Amino acid sequence: MITALLELRLKAEAVPESEAVIRSVLTQTRAREGNLGVDVLIDRADAAHVTIVERWESIEADTAYRAWRATDEGKSSLGTILAGPPVLTLFETAFTL
Repeated sequence: MITALLELRLKAEAVPESEAVIRSVLTQTRAREGNLGVDVLIDRADAAHVTIVERWESIEADTAYRAWRATDEGKSSLGTILAGPPVLTLFETAFTL
């Protein structure tokens, strides 16, 4: 399993509208083949700091998703609320307890 962490810094003025934008984008993400779930984490001390946790069946499923997001069809509206580029980190599950 692959876990993707996408760390976002939101524009301060976009924080009130950010839930609707993020929800719309991630509804599409959740519908992609191989996606096992998505969580949105909001920093309790800074509402403009958001981390998205995506779980994927495989690296191939994640790679296909990222390739789709790079197309005109898959382009998201996240850029409208971001203060800077997102930071993506991919993790592979080593073991589960």
